[in-house]
Amino acid sequence: MPAPAAPTRTQRWREKSALYRPAGEDGFDPGRYAVAEIPKATGKTFVTAHHYTGVFPQTRFQFGLFDTQAEQTTELVGVISLGNGSHPNALTNPFPQLVPYEESLDLNRMVLRDSVPANGESWFATRALRLAAEHGIRGVIAFSDPSEFWQPGPDGQLVQVKRGHYGVAYQGLNMDYLGQTRPSWKDYFPDGTEWNRRSISKVANGEVGGHGVVARLVGRGAPPLTTDLDPGQWIERARRACGITRRWHEGNHKYAVRIGRTRGERTRTVIGLAARRYPKPTLFLPGLDGVLR
Repeated sequence: MPAPAAPTRTQRWREKSALYRPAGEDGFDPGRYAVAEIPKATGKTFVTAHHYTGVFPQTRFQFGLFDTQAEQTTELVGVISLGNGSHPNALTNPFPQLVPYEESLDLNRMVLRDSVPANGESWFATRALRLAAEHGIRGVIAFSDPSEFWQPGPDGQLVQVKRGHYGVAYQGLNMDYLGQTRPSWKDYFPDGTEWNRRSISKVANGEVGGHGVVARLVGRGAPPLTTDLDPGQWIERARRACGITRRWHEGNHKYAVRIGRTRGERTRTVIGLAARRYPKPTLFLPGLDGVLR
């Protein structure tokens, strides 16, 4: 397994703001924290309050990190969730011998409060995956988005609203790096949140979940979708009203890990794609991010 890249900072969250702690800091005390499976509603409340997207994806399991020595009471300071992912192939390609959604899942959220010292994510994730293994999960994938996102500030200067991520936490867990997903054009809100194509099709085709997509867009400034409007026309109006732009995306980094209750269960799981060298951050020049207005 290749050696993990040496990070200089680890990401934390507080009320949708990304914060960073020095990666080499001391202070994480495992005896202070506990990990347990939590209800979906609890995980959703925490993630939507702190993660920059404000969105809690579809999940199968949620696990919480608790600070047992908080000032007033035991406090939830982190959430990891596992879900089905965007497509069965995303699971069957790395885990060809596992039943997707039953034996393999996508680690789709890992959100820690800024009070948790560095290295807390690897300690938390290790224990959360052990709990997932008790449910019969044998393989987990995870993605990290390397794209930076900049927007002009009030003074006209470019301001970074989203940092690129290379999966340092997943490297710390010794997950296999499987390369990047296919590059493509994607749609983004001004804060760097992606407006994915699946959401667009839900509205355009009148599918289940479309009303929720409309409500989120209206909350961002789109006009209401009235009965006299064609959904396709409304989508274009919503795109302009919300300041959505299209940008070239180089592809997310993809990781995979075998999990199990015993060493035997872990080693019997086959990863069907070759492991590659871990990626490292590259120099990014503001203004050269492939934006298509």
